[in-house]
Amino acid sequence: MYASSTTASSSAGSCGVASARRQAQGGRPRLGGGRWRDGRAVRVRSGMGDDAERDWSEGESSSSSSSSLSPEFVPLSQRTEFEEAMEAQGLDSEKVPVATRASSPPKSIEEYDREFALAESRERRSAMLAEGEDKTAVQKFLFPDKEQLPDDVEMSIWEHLDELRERVLVSVVGVGVTIVGCFAYSKQLVEILEAPVADKGVKFLQLSPGEFFFTSFKVAGYTGLLLGAPLILYEIIAFVLPGLTVSERKFLGPIVLGSSVLFYVGLFFSYAVLTPAALTFFVSYADGAVESLWSIDKYFEFVLVLMLSTGLSFQVPVIQVLLGQTGLVNSDTMFGAWRYVVVGSVVAAAVLTPSTDPFTQTLLAAPLIGLYLGGAGLVRLTEQSKSTGELQ
Repeated sequence: MYASSTTASSSAGSCGVASARRQAQGGRPRLGGGRWRDGRAVRVRSGMGDDAERDWSEGESSSSSSSSLSPEFVPLSQRTEFEEAMEAQGLDSEKVPVATRASSPPKSIEEYDREFALAESRERRSAMLAEGEDKTAVQKFLFPDKEQLPDDVEMSIWEHLDELRERVLVSVVGVGVTIVGCFAYSKQLVEILEAPVADKGVKFLQLSPGEFFFTSFKVAGYTGLLLGAPLILYEIIAFVLPGLTVSERKFLGPIVLGSSVLFYVGLFFSYAVLTPAALTFFVSYADGAVESLWSIDKYFEFVLVLMLSTGLSFQVPVIQVLLGQTGLVNSDTMFGAWRYVVVGSVVAAAVLTPSTDPFTQTLLAAPLIGLYLGGAGLVRLTEQSKSTGELQ
């Protein structure tokens, strides 16, 4: 399929007529005469490659009868447009060499229209997702719409890093001051932690030089960290709050408050119920066989690990509420998995408690099961309130 320069000189007008005809048919420039992309009209000269278009232009300007257009320049994917251009010039498209027809069947205008419509649909969906429309529940939670607030201030990355450095410094200094203050009252804190076995006849020993000093510092460190946790939490919230939407801010308050309350309730439960029960079991089991002389360091390690693990395990309802809000799990699924929860609570209690007796593990597993069921009930109440709000 070769075109002489004389014939090629009329291509611009012919292609313009073809483009006008296609635009009248579909309401927009068709592929072959031009196409729209990102709001800009992009002209395509008969679907040819750059080399073919350059030869076409040279043929138009030189009016030399020796210049010709070789079919090797035509991409197979755009052969249909090339044939239409040939027909627009009055040439027979059937004369196109068989070598250009062998690889794939030609694409019709309708096929190009379908591809164009599919591309437009994908672009519209991407724009809708960027604007916050047509999102799933998980996408709405993880990528919510950004409502502009009156106190929003645009900051550069360096300003964010400076603010982060300042808040980390404030947190470290605050916790450090709290630890120093707790160390000043370390003996009183030690007496408080020894209270669960004060009337059990247990004697505490210092088995190595400086053991009580380092134990006192460890107790002061844990206590200072617990007392300084609200300051750390405040600095974290103050740093991320400007980037949150109104709905996220409303959701953040109950989650942070509930998580903090449950953590400290877990600490109190461990100190008042779990630790005395476990220590009483150990003392009673050894009664009459050995005298209870405990290392002060090992004792506080046991008590502190048990308290912290209990406080962390009390975060189960918070995790359930987060899963329910994202739409990953609903209340029916949570209630339906109660058998697995019972087994998992027993295993978690065995891992979290430093003791190996079944009594202590049961004391921790029972609250975990109760917290899980309570969290599932809270998720169900949330679902019902959402459905009621939608009906109204």
